[in-house]
Amino acid sequence: MGGCTPSPNHQEVTTVISLPIEPAANELLSRSPLALLIGMVLDQQIPLERAFSAPYDLVQRFGHEPDARELAEYDPEALTAVFAERPALHRFPKAMAARVQQVCQLLVERYDGDTARLWTEAKDGKELLKRVAELPGFGKQKAQIFTALLGKQYGVQPQGWREAAGAYGEEGSYRSVADIVDETSLVKVRSYKQQMKAAAAKAAT
Repeated sequence: MGGCTPSPNHQEVTTVISLPIEPAANELLSRSPLALLIGMVLDQQIPLERAFSAPYDLVQRFGHEPDARELAEYDPEALTAVFAERPALHRFPKAMAARVQQVCQLLVERYDGDTARLWTEAKDGKELLKRVAELPGFGKQKAQIFTALLGKQYGVQPQGWREAAGAYGEEGSYRSVADIVDETSLVKVRSYKQQMKAAAAKAAT
């Protein structure tokens, strides 16, 4: 799924994703920009641990690390079958297999299949957010969360990245996967999300 290519205008840090998932899954996320992006694509309507473990499971099912071009050109029905193999990579395997393929097709069309170019070529945080928001299935909130994840855990920190990520970019905000590094921080993020859901439900009544 490709290695991480640092950019001259980004702070150089050791890339270590430390989500509360299997070490091998964290290792893949840490070194593969595509794996990290796929995890973010799948992070909806399922536990985040499942979403970010899925790229590793996908590699196991392929028997190798597929790159963006291979996934972009893969037979849609066959890719759906890979996603649907039990345990399914997502509760909606057909829809999410298609979404991952659409994202990979965009990566091929605009970045020659090099996922890292999505962020290494962004001149500032505003452009980074814009590029991420152009991905299929990435609304403003999801784009801001991924921008925060890149900045906080992946070392992608062009000027203005925190501002572009909004509240998710704030240090110690514990609002999203960007702040999760262990079980304790996972609990804090889950608590925040539950508070937001409760507030939304109350506002709707």
